[in-house]
Amino acid sequence: MVLILFSCIFIIPVLMGWGKIMENIGGFLFQGISGKILSGILGISLIWTVISFFIPLNINVEIPSILLGLLFFFKNKLYQEFYQFSKKDFILLSVSSLTVLFAGSFYPYILDHFGYYIPTLKWLTEYGLIKGISNVDLTLGQMSVWHIFQAGFSNFSDPFLRINSILLIIYGIYSIERKNWIHLCFLPILLLFSQSPSPDLPVIIFSLIILNEIIAGNRNATLLFAFSVFVFTIKPTMIWLPILVFLNFVFIFKSTFKQFLLGSSILFLFFIKNIWTFGYPVFPVAIGDLGLSWKPNPEVLKTSSQFAIMKTYDMQYTYEEIQKFSTADYIKNWFSLEGIKSKINILFILSLIIFSLFTWIKKKKIITMIFISLLIKSIVVLAFSAQYRFFTDVFFVIVFVLFHEYLSKKRSIAIFSVLSLFFISILSFPGIIQKYIPSFRVGSFMTGFEKEQIYQPSTYEYQRFDTFKVGNLKFNVSHHYPYSFDTPLPAITPAYLFDDVKAGIFPQLADKNDIQKGFIPKKMTSEEKEEAQKVINNIKNTDK
Repeated sequence: MVLILFSCIFIIPVLMGWGKIMENIGGFLFQGISGKILSGILGISLIWTVISFFIPLNINVEIPSILLGLLFFFKNKLYQEFYQFSKKDFILLSVSSLTVLFAGSFYPYILDHFGYYIPTLKWLTEYGLIKGISNVDLTLGQMSVWHIFQAGFSNFSDPFLRINSILLIIYGIYSIERKNWIHLCFLPILLLFSQSPSPDLPVIIFSLIILNEIIAGNRNATLLFAFSVFVFTIKPTMIWLPILVFLNFVFIFKSTFKQFLLGSSILFLFFIKNIWTFGYPVFPVAIGDLGLSWKPNPEVLKTSSQFAIMKTYDMQYTYEEIQKFSTADYIKNWFSLEGIKSKINILFILSLIIFSLFTWIKKKKIITMIFISLLIKSIVVLAFSAQYRFFTDVFFVIVFVLFHEYLSKKRSIAIFSVLSLFFISILSFPGIIQKYIPSFRVGSFMTGFEKEQIYQPSTYEYQRFDTFKVGNLKFNVSHHYPYSFDTPLPAITPAYLFDDVKAGIFPQLADKNDIQKGFIPKKMTSEEKEEAQKVINNIKNTDK
């Protein structure tokens, strides 16, 4: 907890300094501390994305970035902006920040933390963006811009990977600074994302901020559209946000094409990044085939697609069973899944229905555009993989639009207090959720409070692995554990290794002497098949 505070005190001035640089170049996203911080996040994320094509995001990148940010922070006396807070607002900010610091100090429990977030950060800090990295582990092909941002601060400033906790404190600053108190009501719920560098948290926070700016009448089309595209690059399921901003400025403010060039450039960079790491413009969709040698094997993509469909039904049906569903079965079974998932699905559809009625009653252009944007996003998600984690943000947006005008400061603080107590209790005593909501599986990985986390945030170590070689690739596999979060690189998780062998292919180094030249999928020779089968047998015997 104390060490997260130190990271926060260090990183926020750096981001403000970078925000000042961005404002000098392209103007204000919006005024204030939080405006500078968000501009800084945008600027440094894009710069590090470009840099990571060529070199790893190690301490040689982090230190100069920190020094430049601090230089502009002190040169422009940006610390004086903190004096704007009244005594009451400062106390409120302190309480909300301490709540975040405490929640962020718990052990990570989101499974993607171990199977996706940490391996991604390791590759970025040790090698940068690697061409064809999705051949090693398909999930690595995402390389979210948020993980690029986290990786750049992970060597020195934030070694415990609590950048999401810092973002929540920034969110608190925004709410208090803009006097828009409904954001305080959302903050306690988002504490559940504070222990891991999950991209779900920034896209929810950034979308709510942009939505608030649009409703408040912010007319900076260039930067708002650019930032909305930036949110899309963090998590493409946020497609509704750039659509909304585009519709708003085209049909209400009659903006010109020139004002969308910066956002379009960010989108182009996103496509290039994905083509470099995944082989296609948008992960994980195999659309826009450029015939690249490093694109994943079609059989591996097919397996991934089938898995996504099964995840839609919470793995309660096999792919073969789902294929036999009629249209009515698709809908009925999605609404009648065992456990909490079906309740979330029903609530999602009810929320859309309620919001459609609200839109019809209000008859306001901006609300209509919000509904159209969310509807487009919902259709896309339902068509590809209707997992609740892909439409969580919709709940926040609908609640914001419905209630932002009615929640006063006093009511918001009361809701913040009650919800904070509730979610801190869940984190501290996870037995509550494990007993009463057993179908909420991530709850079973919560461990509760330990006194050591008051000083240092809790983290896991495993560091047990076996080393193998197939063809020209020497790699490591976690010993008797399904994830490779602290396995030395190059590491392959057992599940993806099995998928590769089943497909008759295996990742190989494009240059056997240089990992940074990337990976290609190669059809195995008979000798390589024998080597791979020995690896499979070894893993299976270990699991026994």
